[in-house]
Amino acid sequence: MAGTLSLTKSAAARVGWIAQKQNKPAILRLAVEGGGCSGFQYKFGLTEAPEPDDIVSETDGVRLVVDPISLDLVDGSVVDYVESLGGAAFRVENPNASAGCGCGSSFGI
Repeated sequence: MAGTLSLTKSAAARVGWIAQKQNKPAILRLAVEGGGCSGFQYKFGLTEAPEPDDIVSETDGVRLVVDPISLDLVDGSVVDYVESLGGAAFRVENPNASAGCGCGSSFGI
């Protein structure tokens, strides 16, 4: 199963910076959980290593990993890091989402 998922250069740079501060590998895990305003929500966290069945994408030496179940919901997505007056956050540009919400971390299919 070959899915596509990628990090923008700004997201990769931010993950690298956070990982360095926490003295961890630059590996960002994206997972999808039930809940949130629109049915599903994105969950981000640094991880020590990919799981054997994870799909792995790499940008500028930073890896993005996702499990096969979550990949079904985020296949083709791009993870970006955006700074604005409202704050800074990782954003998922998900072509599969039919609905979103103002918080940017929840979506519907």
